[in-house]
Amino acid sequence: MLSLHLPSAEATADLARHLAPRLRPGDTLLLEGGIGAGKTHFARSLIQSLMADVEDIPSPTFTLVQVYDGPEFDGQGCEIWHSDLYRLSDPDEAVELGLEEAFETAICLVEWPDRLAELAPENALHMAFSVADEEARDLVLTWQDARWDARLDGIKP
Repeated sequence: MLSLHLPSAEATADLARHLAPRLRPGDTLLLEGGIGAGKTHFARSLIQSLMADVEDIPSPTFTLVQVYDGPEFDGQGCEIWHSDLYRLSDPDEAVELGLEEAFETAICLVEWPDRLAELAPENALHMAFSVADEEARDLVLTWQDARWDARLDGIKP
C-alpha cells in the first residue's frame, strides 16, 4: 500500500506523468473515488503523456469507452483504453464493451471499477482518490501483484 497527498491538480497530473512510462500492455489501473475526486483528471494527464500527438481527451462518461493509440513496445503498438463504467448496471455490459480482452493487451484505466465485480483483473493497481480540500486530493494505491512493487518504487507526485 502507498498513500500520497496531492496538494493540487498539477500534483495529480505530475503523478500521472511520472507513472505513465512505467506502464506496459496488460496493465490495468482501477480508479476509485466519488464524483470530483480527480479520477478523470488523472486519466487525461496519463493518457496525454503516453501519446505521440497530444489531443483532447474527453471523459468517457457517455461513450463508456475511449480508445487511443499508445506507445510502442517491442515494435508493436499498444492501445490505451479509458472507460467510465458509472452508467453500467451489470458486469456483463463490460464484457460487451470488450474490456475483458483489453485487460490482456492494452493499458486500461477504469473509472467506477466496482461495476466490474468479479471481472476486475487480479493484477490491477487500485487507486482510491478522495477529496482532501478544494484543491488537494488524497490517494491510496493498493495491489496484489508483485510487479507493482518495482514499478511504484520511488513514485511521487
